[in-house]
Amino acid sequence: MTEEPKGFEEPDVPSEAADKPADAKDAGSAEEAGPAAPGGDAKELADELTAVRAQLDQVRTALGERTADLQRLQAEYQNYRRRVERDRIAVKEIAIANLLIELLPVLDDIGRAREHGELVGGFKSVAESLETVAAKLGLQQFGKEGEPFDPLVHEALMHSYSPDVTQTTCVQILQPGYRIGERNLRPARVAVAEPQPGSGHTQDESEAEQKADGEESGGPDEG
Repeated sequence: MTEEPKGFEEPDVPSEAADKPADAKDAGSAEEAGPAAPGGDAKELADELTAVRAQLDQVRTALGERTADLQRLQAEYQNYRRRVERDRIAVKEIAIANLLIELLPVLDDIGRAREHGELVGGFKSVAESLETVAAKLGLQQFGKEGEPFDPLVHEALMHSYSPDVTQTTCVQILQPGYRIGERNLRPARVAVAEPQPGSGHTQDESEAEQKADGEESGGPDEG
């Protein structure tokens, strides 16, 4: 009899192991390894937050410095504008004052012509127009007879004594003074008179005498 050859026998494999997929095996391995530690992620997040805060502080510091620089530049610019405007006004006032100083002799001639009745016809119109323009530019005339003498605004060219005055007084205006704003272009040239020497009529004594006269005239009548 001829023997039939024996075939290879398949190894016995448990049914559970055969049915279990590869993914399940990998998951099982991961579970056996244990879950990832959360402490590492939290530390990285805290480090990143610290770095962001440090950058934010740097940006805030830089912004504060740039803001201060801008405010300083703006203040310097405002001061520069005010200084330029002040200088411009000063230059304008000086130019106008120099022009008016050159016109003062002409105005003196006009004044003398008016005193002598020679300011007539076309000359009168031109003279009045010139005086109007000078007034618009800020020219002011000062100096009147009878006002107290002030060395700051008056220049005494003549001197005399008079029993009619109680203090040094301008009794004649030889040339009027002129000013523009607070600046005197020319003092008023005047003749002054002082109280008569030895008369004893000073201003204080005159006021005292007037007060005494008033008290005597206003007193009660006697029986």
